[in-house]
This record gives sequence, structure tokens and C-alpha cells, in this order.
Amino acid sequence: MTTANRQPRVFFYVQHLLGIGHLARASRIARALVEDGFAVTLVTGGLPVKGFPGPGIDHIELPPVATGVEFAGLAQVDGTPVDKAFEETRTKMLLDAFHRIQPDVVITEAFPFGRRQVRFELLPLLDAINAANPRPIVCASVRDILQENRKPGRDRETVDLVQNHFDHVLVHGDPTFARIEDTFPLADEIADRVIYTGMVAPPAPKPSEERYDIVVSAGGGVVGAALMEAAVAASADFDPELKWCVITGPNLPQADFDRLAGNTADNIALFRFRPDFPNLLAAATLSISQAGYNTVGDLLQTSCRLLLVPFATGGETEQTERAEKLKAMGLAAVVEEASLSRESMSAAIAEALKLPPPSSIDIRMDGAKETARVLHGLLAARRS
Repeated sequence: MTTANRQPRVFFYVQHLLGIGHLARASRIARALVEDGFAVTLVTGGLPVKGFPGPGIDHIELPPVATGVEFAGLAQVDGTPVDKAFEETRTKMLLDAFHRIQPDVVITEAFPFGRRQVRFELLPLLDAINAANPRPIVCASVRDILQENRKPGRDRETVDLVQNHFDHVLVHGDPTFARIEDTFPLADEIADRVIYTGMVAPPAPKPSEERYDIVVSAGGGVVGAALMEAAVAASADFDPELKWCVITGPNLPQADFDRLAGNTADNIALFRFRPDFPNLLAAATLSISQAGYNTVGDLLQTSCRLLLVPFATGGETEQTERAEKLKAMGLAAVVEEASLSRESMSAAIAEALKLPPPSSIDIRMDGAKETARVLHGLLAARRS
């Protein structure tokens, strides 16, 4: 399919909705692919996020959509519900880009295990892929722990799509920590297509010279207000000499940010975003955060103690599953989102500070580079 005189082309689709985790992970993989000789086009459909996908990656921005915490329905930037005309515009842009680029590999991030909201454009894309000659290799890109489906038939629908359209399922995790069958009941029916890459995490960061004892964060910040307010309130129960850094995320509503700013003591520094977040973690004693994939990946590259508040609104299960696995390994303290208060946060902080610093753990963390190696191998196998 590819020839010796041109780079292999990857067409990588990612739709981020509530936070930036999906986009961050896809961008990290895309960066590793570019560094390993691939020409990568990243197609995004969410609100723009500064710094992503990064230099050297071709970027196609579909008209953006977003959704609320309950993941019910899509809306345009101005809040207008997505209609048929909007869907047709996005679908045409996506298909035109696919035909123009003629990729050797197509990757869909999360789909078909998630992102059913955008099947209006992804199902036509899969049909176009199947009609292409030559047909590119098609991979689903998923995190190690999947959201459990709550509606009957969804898992069967996913299996049917994988069997009919996808050559491989790239699971970005280490099977010694989490296996796809842990959270996907029909995994045995697609086991022949599953490839584990290890977690997609950055290299171990250099500790920041600007040191904070406790770093509080909440990803993009859309759903992090309660976590941060509880942490700021609980800070009064500890030694005032401790230095706190609270990173709200760029998407925390301004009213919530202003309320936090009005309640912070002199030993608390408040930021919307810190590009050196991993470096701050490497220098900190304790991190208080949600249990998202990217945040945990950053944390496991440091010796920082973990206090996790998994996002569980709207029946979300993925972060709770990850947090409980880490707690069972003795690597984290956990407080449930529904029980957040000054008192529960204070007790959890005290518990987390008594944990031993995480030692070297045997979880593969080079998933982005391994994804590049895997794709080179799949293309080589097809040529031979």
C-alpha cells in the first residue's frame, strides 16, 4: 500500500466533548507517529484547545460540537442543537478530507466503543473506507478502561462494527493493570483484533524548581469545581506552611474561578493552566485530582502521592474503576465525588499523606511509541 518513496499516511479522527483528555492522548500518539516517520492528519471536532495537536501534525478542524455533563445531545458553539444540515456539512468535510489524503491507516479515537453521538459522520466514513481501493488499515484507539454501557444492545452493536469494519483495536494500556474484558463484556468476540500498546504517557518529567507541597487539578475544569472548592476549604485544616497549587483547567466557568480566587489563603497559588504540570507533580508531595487517563499517566511517572476523586456524574464508571485499581495496589487514596466536603477531603488528604511514595511500578508507559511500532509492523505485514 505504501511505497518506499513516500511516508505512510495516517488519518486520525478524534472527537473531544466534555474535557480535553481524548484530544491530549490522540495528540501525544500523533506526535510519536510523526517522530517515527508517519505523515499524520488529525481531524478534530471539538472546541479548539491551545497547544493541541502540536507542531508537525496536519490538522483539520470540523465545525465544533460540545455536550453537557450528561452526554445527552450535541450542540454547536452558540448552544444551538445540532441539526441535519450541520451533520451533512461535517460529514462532507470528513469524507472530502479522507478522499484527498488517501491514507494508509485510519484511526478512530474511542469509536465504536464510544462517541456514538457522531456516528452520523463516522458510519459514512467507514463505508467510504470499505469502498476504497486500496483499502487502508482501520484501527480503533481506546483507553485501557472503558465506560460501561448502560443500554441493552450497545455492546453487541460495538462488536458488529468492529467485526465488519475494523482490522485492529489498539488498547492503550498494560494488560497487567487492566484488560479490555474487565470493562467490555463481549471482549472475547474481538480478542483476535486487540493489541495492547501500554499507557500513552510522557517521559518521566524533571522536577520543577518551583515547588509546591500539594498540587490540585481537575483536567479541563468543566466538572472540577466541587473538587477544587473542597480542597481549598480543607487546606485550612493543615499546616499553613504547606504550599498549595490549584490548577482549575481552562474550561472552569469564570464564576467558579472567581469564587475560588476569593477563598484562597496566602499559601495557595491559583492558576487556570500550567504547561509544566507534570514537572510540578514530580516535585510535589501530594496530588489531588480526578482519575482521568492522562492525569494518572502523568502521576505514575512521578513519586507523588495520589488522592483521587473520580468523575462519576451521569453514570460514568471509567474513572472510578481506575481509582479503585490504584487504591487496591496501595498507590492512592480515594474520595467519592458524591461525598465531597471539607471534612471528607481533609480526612482523605491525611490518609494520602501517610501513603508511601509510589515505588517503581511495572506498568508499560510508552504506549505512543509502541503504537508507532505496531503500525509500522502492520503496514510491513500487508506489503509482504
